[in-house]
Amino acid sequence: MNVAKTDHARVASLFDAAREGDRAALDELVSLLTPLLWQVARDQGLDTEHAADVVQTTWLRLLGSFAEIRSPVALTGWLITVTKREAWRTGERRQAERPLPELPERLVEASPAPEEGVLREDQRVRLWRAVDNLPERCRSLLRIVAFVHRPDYAEVGARLGMPRGSIGPTRGRCLARLREQLLANGEGDWL
Repeated sequence: MNVAKTDHARVASLFDAAREGDRAALDELVSLLTPLLWQVARDQGLDTEHAADVVQTTWLRLLGSFAEIRSPVALTGWLITVTKREAWRTGERRQAERPLPELPERLVEASPAPEEGVLREDQRVRLWRAVDNLPERCRSLLRIVAFVHRPDYAEVGARLGMPRGSIGPTRGRCLARLREQLLANGEGDWL
């Protein structure tokens, strides 16, 4: 059964009678529309068990909303909407209730292999040896840049006797000299 084939006038008549207390009319209404509501619930991706719960909940909502429904001709659409919303809520609850995957007892620490550690230490020694060969101003500036996270340029300028605006360009020139020196001495093969 689909919505287009539903006899809305018959549904409205049964609903009006059911609202007046006609139990047979309510049973017929349920028999008439339950297959459609099942289809709607299943179309939302629910399995048989959950679709049955959703359809039952929809009928219970109707019983609790008899007085609120003003247009019995639109009852089929109202039931479809309630069924879809309940199916979505049920689907969301099922998603939330899924168990989390097993987590490992302990996270594996990402530590470098011994060879990698030796290479890093060698690079560090070669780098600081090259820094020591730079002019004093560059050595001081590069040490600050290397060891202070987000240095305050006003403080650096005051400490090194440099205008604040020249710190960035000076740092760039010092790094370029350091790079040239490492490459010229064959120490910068890792650059």
